[in-house]
Amino acid sequence: MTEPLVVVGAGGFGREALDVAEARNAVEPTWNILGVVDDAPSSLNLERLHARGVRFLGSVGEIPAGATVVIGVGGPGPRSEIASRLAAADYAFAVLRHPSAVVGTQVEIGAGTVICAGVSVGTNVTLGWHVHLNPHSVIGHDTRIEDAVSVNPNATVSGDCVVGEGTLVGAGAVVLQGLHIGARAVVAASACVVRDVQDGSTVMGVPAR
Repeated sequence: MTEPLVVVGAGGFGREALDVAEARNAVEPTWNILGVVDDAPSSLNLERLHARGVRFLGSVGEIPAGATVVIGVGGPGPRSEIASRLAAADYAFAVLRHPSAVVGTQVEIGAGTVICAGVSVGTNVTLGWHVHLNPHSVIGHDTRIEDAVSVNPNATVSGDCVVGEGTLVGAGAVVLQGLHIGARAVVAASACVVRDVQDGSTVMGVPAR
């Protein structure tokens, strides 16, 4: 029996989340995709939903009772705010994992997490709630990714790292082994992080500063 699923967010990552759910269904029927909610969808994104045959259900306040929810909003801050609202309303959160993702042993995956196509997660990794692992990102062994982190396409977080809550690791960035990235930080695209990053900092370049 499939489980009713609603995606929050009509933008790019919301539709990526739909791709993950549909890919899972192609392997094993898992999700009954009810549609997408968004408080302020663009006309272009509504057209894109219509083109793929996915219903737009209205605002976030119009999620059907009993639905399981995944938040397909790319920004860690807005995603955290929406998660708090929905948790207070007692919605359950889905974990979406693309069948092409490789996930090692002893991995903990928090509610609301989305693991996209081609992702690699090593052994003994902890993924918090509402983590987004974008296509072809890599998480090394013994790493902890805290709540509402986004790891963008082709980024690599090496082994024995910690990435703090609400942090964004940009596309193609590399975080070297054993480092601590603070909460609400930004690692710019293609940066190479060679030392710890403080809370709220933005780092860029090679080496990242």
